[in-house]
Amino acid sequence: MEKGLIAIAAALCAMAGCVTGIGEAKVAVHAVDAIGKNPDASGKIQSMAIIGAAISETCAIYCLLVAFLIIFVLGA
Repeated sequence: MEKGLIAIAAALCAMAGCVTGIGEAKVAVHAVDAIGKNPDASGKIQSMAIIGAAISETCAIYCLLVAFLIIFVLGA
């Protein structure tokens, strides 16, 4: 029973990383739409999209780290 709960906790952490990827995709889609509507502001839009993707990617990395800790520390 305990190993099952550990597996579920690790899966939830991995799922949070996947949701972060979906959020990054939405940022990219909206950035491309904004550049298509206003090509003159492409530099500002691109830099803000990159910063937003980097910030959300740190969340995914932390979720992956927590999943590994759950598996290897609690699962042992």
